Amino acid sequence: MTISEKLTHLRVSRGMTQEELAECLSVSRQSVSKWEMGQSLPAIDKAIKLAELYGITLDALLREDTDLYTDAGHSRRHYFGTDGFRGEANVELTSMHAYRVGRFLGWYYGHRSQNPAQRPRIVIGKDTRRSGYMLEYALAAGITASGADAYMLHVITTPGVSFVTRQDEFDAGVMITASHNPFCDNGIKVLNRYGEKLEDATVEKLESYLDGDLSALSVAGEDLPLARGERIGAIVDYVAGRNRYVAYLISLASHSYKTLRIGLDCANGASWMIASALFGALGAQTVVIGAEPNGFNINRDCGSTHLDRLRRLVREEHLDLGFAFDGDADRCLAIDENGCVVDGDAILYILARRLHSRGMLNHDTVVATVMSNSGFVASLDKVGIRCETTRVGDRFVYECVQNGDFSLGGEQSGHIILRKYATTGDGLLTAIMLTEAVLDSKGPLSKLTEGLTLYPQQTVSVRVKDRDAVMADPSLLSLCREMEREIRGRGRVLLRKSGTESVVRVMVECESEADCRRYLDAALTCIRKGGYAID
Repeated sequence: MTISEKLTHLRVSRGMTQEELAECLSVSRQSVSKWEMGQSLPAIDKAIKLAELYGITLDALLREDTDLYTDAGHSRRHYFGTDGFRGEANVELTSMHAYRVGRFLGWYYGHRSQNPAQRPRIVIGKDTRRSGYMLEYALAAGITASGADAYMLHVITTPGVSFVTRQDEFDAGVMITASHNPFCDNGIKVLNRYGEKLEDATVEKLESYLDGDLSALSVAGEDLPLARGERIGAIVDYVAGRNRYVAYLISLASHSYKTLRIGLDCANGASWMIASALFGALGAQTVVIGAEPNGFNINRDCGSTHLDRLRRLVREEHLDLGFAFDGDADRCLAIDENGCVVDGDAILYILARRLHSRGMLNHDTVVATVMSNSGFVASLDKVGIRCETTRVGDRFVYECVQNGDFSLGGEQSGHIILRKYATTGDGLLTAIMLTEAVLDSKGPLSKLTEGLTLYPQQTVSVRVKDRDAVMADPSLLSLCREMEREIRGRGRVLLRKSGTESVVRVMVECESEADCRRYLDAALTCIRKGGYAID
């Protein structure tokens, strides 16, 4: 874990803004921002004060071979990571796991209900993976066996489940998806009644149950009690909820899209029906790819992680713009009329300026992560918008947005959170708001990114045998520190492990593409020499 990531995580976990921390340390907010972006390091006296403030040792703060977690025991978890329970289907995540997750949720929400006569209601959605059927019905079996009702949305996006959970007052929502991962993986995301990711304290109890520790739940016996007689739950088809979600998105548009020709890449995933229906209802002429799911092709050479097909489509068909979603459509990247990528930083820049001009950008602030380009932060600053930075992960972005009462946050990967409209990243919502910005401007999408200057930045993801071993490798850490010294003040190096895959990511940002490539190649060579890489 890099020093910049530690500084960001410690501040956010304590609900502090950059301004509040700067005041505690008697430094400028810009100094705090540079520390968290990895552009500079705090002086030793400030580092000592930071360690005292956060109640950790100076060694724990400054050593990059030491991981640091202060939020509710993530490091102790066996199943649930930053984005749910995820792994290869029937290897790391089985139908028995899904059944037991269902058993816990049905019991937990029944146990804490204020009205014992009323069964808890839990809504379930999924993406298009073949293993989704297996996990969906195992989960429903567990929920109903514990005395709750399971409402089935079937194929829907993650933000769709979040919306339905919140709007229709369910006790909880569950999305079966592995997002942008390949089809062989799957996952279980659990949402609370507000459509937000489940509270850490509840996840800890669920983990205990999955480990067979019923003492943590104050339950006697070998398992949770089974419902009997009339208390056994029902399975209810709830496609109406999906229709309400689409209607909600349509209601947010203030323009007709009849003048636009839009390309959509649905990643053969959860948005494959919804996206074209949505934009078609608004009048757009759509050209759709990645909308032929067969259970095995989700994210395969398509979607927001593989943009080449959509770029070609926009250029060859002379489309006005294009949108690419990932497997569960909680992220969106755009393609302008020239076939150029509009990434998460550029989308945030466009939406921030639009909200700012309307007086709707709370505290004139955008929330981004340490992966965001330094040029993005500088470009916002020039138009009077400041940037709060967090650790990588939409969970941390949302927490910062909530704690700081901000309007907008997101990640370079395309997770965009518009707090007025949703409690999670929503790719379809992002696409609607970008289209609205284009129509407001009466010009092309490319014009909206004028004024945004991004520094050369390259990122590579390496599939490895052991993420933690790579992050602790002395040779690699030494190399990263040496690269940081070489480009100090002219860029930065970030080494981080994925929270959802057996992947390590190396990001280099500096003055030229050639230098970025050279530093990346050096890091990759070091990882391969250590025997960590899976070819």
